[in-house]
Amino acid sequence: MKARASLYLPSVVLLAVLGLTVGCTKAPNDAQITSDVQNKINTDSGLQGKSVSVQASNGVVTLSGTVDNENQREAAARYASSVEGVKQVVNNLAVAAPAQAAQAPPAEVEKPKPAPAARPRPTRARHLPSSAPAEPTPAPVAQVTPAPVAPATPATPPPPPAPKKVTIPSGTTLSVRLVDTIDTETAVQGQTFHATLESPLAYEGDVVVPSGYNVEGHIVEVKSAGKFAGQSVLALQLDRLEVGSKYYSIQTDQYRREGSSRGKNTAAKVGTGAAVGAIIGAIAGGGKGAAIGAAAGGGLGGGIQAATKGQQIKLASETVLNFALQAPLTVLPAKSPNEGRQKMDDSQ
Repeated sequence: MKARASLYLPSVVLLAVLGLTVGCTKAPNDAQITSDVQNKINTDSGLQGKSVSVQASNGVVTLSGTVDNENQREAAARYASSVEGVKQVVNNLAVAAPAQAAQAPPAEVEKPKPAPAARPRPTRARHLPSSAPAEPTPAPVAQVTPAPVAPATPATPPPPPAPKKVTIPSGTTLSVRLVDTIDTETAVQGQTFHATLESPLAYEGDVVVPSGYNVEGHIVEVKSAGKFAGQSVLALQLDRLEVGSKYYSIQTDQYRREGSSRGKNTAAKVGTGAAVGAIIGAIAGGGKGAAIGAAAGGGLGGGIQAATKGQQIKLASETVLNFALQAPLTVLPAKSPNEGRQKMDDSQ
């Protein structure tokens, strides 16, 4: 019995010693590793006060935060890896950007010294009776000169719109007043004559070309009556209209006039002259004298007719003639040619 007890006691002691040994060799937990790493980092004077965070998970230590330079970053990683139980170090520490040099304070600008105030001129006090109060000296009033005002520039009115051309239709009547005298006795075919516009040209009630402008035309046909027979003929046509400095070609119908024929009238006058001569010859010498008188009377009658030519056509100056447009006429509206001229009454 004693022998068993002696054998049992050493076994119990041995088991207790083994249990203590196992307990001392147990690996530290994550909280212990975090605390140990944080303590080692805080022992470094360069890392004190830095925002370094330590986190341990199954022996893996993660460092995060910000340090000043790369040396501090590597030192923190070395401290963490030297702690017992650390299997791996994940270094997420960031290096802060270098601080910019402080800018030099701006140089002080010397403020201009205020000009010394003008000393008021002493005023001589007037001796007033003791009963009357002293009159206050009025303060000088500063005179302000008004700034010159520039004269306002008048606004330039916009230019008037350009006039539009107007087309006068075919068939419109042109009434003109002759300037030149036209006579079939002296006129020549193709001869130019001048006139003025007697009535204004209008379109839809609006005057386009006022009266008074110059018109030119030519003689299309002219025939002069003969001494004994024949008929005078005169045909005129307008060619162009002058409006200011512009000329407009125009096409009109013809103004045509024919004189009356003198053939029968001439024969009648010759017969009358022969009868008168026969009467005079009979009185003078009978039958023979009548024959001589008739011949002489006939010659007298013919001489009178030969001295008087047939009827001529004569158009005096200021004669008004009418024509009609044979083609449309496109013109710019114009003002009266007399507009702006000084009247006779105004000059006197």
